[in-house]
Amino acid sequence: MKKILIIAAVVVVLAIIIIANLSSGKDATEVQTEKVFRADITSKVTGNGKIYPVSEVDISAKVSGEILAINANEGDTVKVGQVLVRLDDQQYQAMLDRAKSSILGARAQMKLAKTELERTKELFQKKLVSQADLDISQANYDNYESQYYQAEANLKEAQDALDKTVLRAPIDGVVIRKNKEKGEMALGSQFQADMIMGIADLSRMEARVEVNENDIINVSLNDSSSVEIDAFQDTTFRGMVTEISHSASTVAAGTIEEVTNYEVRILLLDKVPSFRPGMSATADIRTKTVKNALNIPIQSLTAREREKLEKAEGVETTPAQREQEEQAENPKLKKEKKENEMVEVVFVVEGDVAKMREVKIGISDENYYQVLHGVNEGDEVITGPFKVLSRTLKDGELVKVKNKEKGFVRED
Repeated sequence: MKKILIIAAVVVVLAIIIIANLSSGKDATEVQTEKVFRADITSKVTGNGKIYPVSEVDISAKVSGEILAINANEGDTVKVGQVLVRLDDQQYQAMLDRAKSSILGARAQMKLAKTELERTKELFQKKLVSQADLDISQANYDNYESQYYQAEANLKEAQDALDKTVLRAPIDGVVIRKNKEKGEMALGSQFQADMIMGIADLSRMEARVEVNENDIINVSLNDSSSVEIDAFQDTTFRGMVTEISHSASTVAAGTIEEVTNYEVRILLLDKVPSFRPGMSATADIRTKTVKNALNIPIQSLTAREREKLEKAEGVETTPAQREQEEQAENPKLKKEKKENEMVEVVFVVEGDVAKMREVKIGISDENYYQVLHGVNEGDEVITGPFKVLSRTLKDGELVKVKNKEKGFVRED
């Protein structure tokens, strides 16, 4: 009888062990994982904008007149000094002729006044004229000399106005727009441009992109960049940051959708003849690179309350802390504590158990974070499922690794 009881007890124990194993296998949470590894990591800042020429000049008339000829059309290549536009110059030629006539008369009067002044000086030395006579002769000469210089200035002004009836190309480039035609009036002004055409050097192009205020502090001059242009599918162009704006542009100011951006100019190092001003572009600016950094997948990082992390690590609480925990039963206090005590963690698989570890991260790229401390190379971190990792997974929970086969290759 005793032997039968012993055998029965053994059977019961074995049954309990088998049931426990079956239950534990059933209760284990299925997760996906990836190992921590070392590799170079580069952080990037993304901006959207358009392509523009580095050098672009608007051709406007500085004097008014009818357009007699336009010697270039949109798309034509022009050279420095090439005549682009001729205006009606008749009135300006007449002004020049009058200025030349005036200067001849002023020169003759000044010469006569100078001769009179010299004669008066001789007579004054011989005491044949008074000081008053000498002063009058000197004043006459100064007056005619002033008139001569004024006539000379009028001549230069008339010549300058005549020269401005011919508009020449200030740079080598391509005519990218033409706003007027032969026979129209050019409303010349020194203060308000009346553009006739625009010229751009299409051999040097730049991307002008908007970068968010939270990212602009990471961008520096000469940072390298990759630029994608919508018109050139599956092609990336090399670029370099040449200018960072110090003034902000704000969209939807005063609303909850308000966005503050700063313009960044990126010189395109690759030359493509078919670039056109105004093409849409997206730039990835490389702001920092860390060599041989510890890498974890972005999706493996989550957050938990520090209180749970400390309990998981076996940190004993003081009576004061326990009293604070009791007070935290108040929903409002508990909410505040939760918001203020969140820490970044990852879950590392040790055997069949998920272990929660606090980590400190550095820079990141599209897929990975740099880890400063908290995990080691070769550790197996949990990357999903998202709902389990972000909400329900607990320290010490049984897990079952079930990684899907994927041909993922990391891009450095």
